[in-house]
Amino acid sequence: MALPENSWMYAKTMKATVDIKDPALTYTVFFKIRNTADYRYSNIYVIMRLKGAGKLLKDGRSQFLLATANGQWTGKGSGDVYSNTFPLLKKFKFPKAGLYEIEVEQNMRDNPLVGISDVGISVAPTSAN
Repeated sequence: MALPENSWMYAKTMKATVDIKDPALTYTVFFKIRNTADYRYSNIYVIMRLKGAGKLLKDGRSQFLLATANGQWTGKGSGDVYSNTFPLLKKFKFPKAGLYEIEVEQNMRDNPLVGISDVGISVAPTSAN
């Protein structure tokens, strides 16, 4: 989801619907983010909610580091845009096959949060390694 003017508002939650075909597998839910050099912080806090069949299954706050202690951005850079992918849930087992909604909102003090250009979610089966 591209964010207008590289600003993420509290009210602009990122939502994705995933169709889980095989509930016997474990999955990793990833949070993807692109920040610009205008981002003022070294970290970001987000709240993730996972819903299925109208019920809240998981709800939690996570912190991810976007820069090292010396100010170097941690993501892959292209120009002044840096991309990161972080696990929100690891080895998660969905209760049954079907559709699930994953929602992520920024949980920083700034509103809007300037310097965030894109956010996304992906879900992949956890590898056996």
